Amino acid sequence: MKNISKNISYRESTHSNTATARGIDNTPSEETLVRMRLVAEKVFQPLREWYGKPIKINSFYRSPLLNKAVKGATRSSHLKGEAIDISAGSKEENRKLFDWIKENLEVDQCINEYDYTWLHVSYREVGNRNSFFNIK
Repeated sequence: MKNISKNISYRESTHSNTATARGIDNTPSEETLVRMRLVAEKVFQPLREWYGKPIKINSFYRSPLLNKAVKGATRSSHLKGEAIDISAGSKEENRKLFDWIKENLEVDQCINEYDYTWLHVSYREVGNRNSFFNIK
């Protein structure tokens, strides 16, 4: 399978330990793959190029069954391939990513999850809100 982008493999964009353990198919549709590539192009790749080091993908696409299994929001952008959860490995580094995204990128939402434990970043082809907030 072709990579989602220069620094995102198809496998890491669809991998889930929960899906593997429960035998859940987490294969995105072609339409979803188009949206995932857009998130990679508009958000992840510019961020990765600036950062210059690997950024871990905690979650990208989630099938409806997987989203339910991980207790994701019923209208989660992960279901459409429009959101990516990332971490640079520490709260300090994640704060740098958050600040850079806020200053340099157009996004739908960028959420600092649990004091920079990870970031949730979403992007839509049309109608991005540039909303930045924290979840404690």
